[in-house]
Amino acid sequence: MTEPLEFRITLYPDPILRKVARPVERFDDELRATVRAMFDLMYRSQGVGLAAPQAGLDRRILVLNPTGDAAQADSELALVNVTILDRSGPVGIYEEGCLSFPQIYAEVKRPERCRIRAFTPEGREFEQDYDGFTSRVIQHEYDHLEGVLLVDRMSPADKARHKVALTELVERYRRGQPASK
Repeated sequence: MTEPLEFRITLYPDPILRKVARPVERFDDELRATVRAMFDLMYRSQGVGLAAPQAGLDRRILVLNPTGDAAQADSELALVNVTILDRSGPVGIYEEGCLSFPQIYAEVKRPERCRIRAFTPEGREFEQDYDGFTSRVIQHEYDHLEGVLLVDRMSPADKARHKVALTELVERYRRGQPASK
């Protein structure tokens, strides 16, 4: 029996967070174990979503559970090789946080709905519409797969408000301290 996978959160400004993630090519037990380990990391970190680059993986995988509660596994969603086909509806502003930017929150504008095409970890392709908070989480995590970060979505006021914290993350990375928590 193999050891369970365990990942750590990759923190800004680690370069993997800026890469466009590579597509998954094999839908196998290793992929399913990776997805499970990502959910475990997300719950340990008290998040509602996680993209593979945040776990140090250059793969197009994102997981989410809008409830943030591991006991509500029926709310889990794992999207492999996801593409956002459409974003629609009114644009709303909502305060978002990000596990790769601990204790930093910013108001981010996003459309209310999105339509995605993705694969399940078992390799089944599907299309689905999402709205509200679930749509927002998908769009946030999808940004990570495209190398787009919370800091890129921040208003100038939010960037100024978080300048010290952002600088501390950069300095910690430059000093070679672990870029994960």
